[in-house]
Amino acid sequence: MGKTVDALLAQKMFLAGAKNLESKKEWINELNVFPVPDGDTGTNMTLTIMSAAKEVAALDKPDFKSLSKAIAMGSLRGARGNSGVILSQLFRGFTKEIKEAQTINHIVLANSFERAVETAYKAVMKPKEGTILTVAKAVSEKTSELVKKTDDLEKIIREAIEYGDYVLNKTPEMLPILKQAGVVDSGGQGLMQVLKGAFDAFLGKELDFTLDSQSLKSPSESVSSGMSQTLNEADIKFGYCTEFIVMLEKEYTENTEIEFKAYLESIGDSLVVVSDDDIVKVHVHTNDPGLAIQKALTYGSLTKIKIDNMREEHHERLIKDAERLAEQQKQESRKKEPPRPYGFIAVSVGEGLSEIFRGLGVDYIIEGGQTMNPSTEDIIEAIDKVNAETIYVFPNNKNIILAANQAAALTEDKKVVVIPSKTIPQGITALINFVEGQDTEANIETMTAEMEHVKTGEVTYAVRDTQIDGKVIKENDIMGIGDKGIVAVGQSIKSTTLEMIDILMEKESELVSIYYGDKITEKEAGEIAEAVREKYTDVDCEINCGGQPVYYYIVSIE
Repeated sequence: MGKTVDALLAQKMFLAGAKNLESKKEWINELNVFPVPDGDTGTNMTLTIMSAAKEVAALDKPDFKSLSKAIAMGSLRGARGNSGVILSQLFRGFTKEIKEAQTINHIVLANSFERAVETAYKAVMKPKEGTILTVAKAVSEKTSELVKKTDDLEKIIREAIEYGDYVLNKTPEMLPILKQAGVVDSGGQGLMQVLKGAFDAFLGKELDFTLDSQSLKSPSESVSSGMSQTLNEADIKFGYCTEFIVMLEKEYTENTEIEFKAYLESIGDSLVVVSDDDIVKVHVHTNDPGLAIQKALTYGSLTKIKIDNMREEHHERLIKDAERLAEQQKQESRKKEPPRPYGFIAVSVGEGLSEIFRGLGVDYIIEGGQTMNPSTEDIIEAIDKVNAETIYVFPNNKNIILAANQAAALTEDKKVVVIPSKTIPQGITALINFVEGQDTEANIETMTAEMEHVKTGEVTYAVRDTQIDGKVIKENDIMGIGDKGIVAVGQSIKSTTLEMIDILMEKESELVSIYYGDKITEKEAGEIAEAVREKYTDVDCEINCGGQPVYYYIVSIE
């Protein structure tokens, strides 16, 4: 058969791969080993590929040169999280090989896969087997083997994908942590979904290649644009966003659901009611959440009740928008001044933590972190806004370091130094140890060395059942997570936090810093600190309002 791929077909294949990944992102998110409510693999990979898809979809009459540039630069700048950065590097290597091609035949395909894998492995400091890299390598090696026997692209791609799936299913044998959790590698699964979508387009299946404009936006863009549009148009007719699940205890027929929906529509709008076996999920905007709840109680008991005051959120958003505008104006005025010798950028989440970083001299805060990994583009934009010759970037999350490194590599007019802080406490310690007047290399050495003395613990809840690090974890259990894994599991936030601190504490420890989140009161944090002081009389213990979402406490032990 020996079919080749021209630039137009390659464009369709890329967009089909992107859409297939986007449609499977939540499923891929559920494969993550740690059951924490974070910025997951599926989301990060989707945002990365959609950044490139936006550029690719805009090409009217593509050739391989323009297509390669759109894929490479779009994915590089949009890359989020380690999985997204690795995916962008795979695309970068692949497009290096095809950019001068007229068509892709079996030889070009094999060479492109090989170049993709080579580029991605080089981008990772310590590549691990059992990850997306392993799956990519398997597909490449199988393709190279097959092209020696046939030039039939359909046969080659089909068998390479089958082998990729086979190796993906073997990843739990390569990484014990995957085996413990009972999942395959999520990044590898994401890559396979891209390849399968692209293969469908190659086969000529009827696919929709238009991209939903909403899926091309980052979550922050989607939320902010959606909020402003809703607030401007409707002026918040119904003030409370009300959500709950009904655990059915009475017969719930189609007619019952019609009656329930009609009632909810009479007291609100933005209604979503989804029935699933013995439960009903409800979302409604109303001025009286109690009426919705009372009606729902006639069908069964309620769980997962969540009520948000949208008018209050509106006021807070207006204040934050004004603060953001003032900060932008300040940044613009600074650009007109002569550049300073150095500046700082930190990734942070939570107003309290951001204030701590500003107090330590940080010029620009990138909002993000565990719940939403900033993209390479976000970091590049921050670099552009800091008027300094040398800029130190503190990712403060191990899943952001690769994106920060990529941003540094793409910046030409300034020296960018990425301090590889894996946690918020590491970033704070590094900044404290910066010495003004000391040369860059000496500061890098000092800050990096001091970070090594910091132990970090984070307390959050489990989003699903799993088994990991020798611990059986149930959904909604409280988890204490150390630098190397989950160290404590329980039902109480306080007792789990104290158990985690006990496990992380060493004889040499001198200082415990507790940063409490947006769901914790100062009084509750004070009780934790008092318990630590009573047990460890030679250790100083301080509390700070971090204001971070998701994590009840972030604890630093030095």
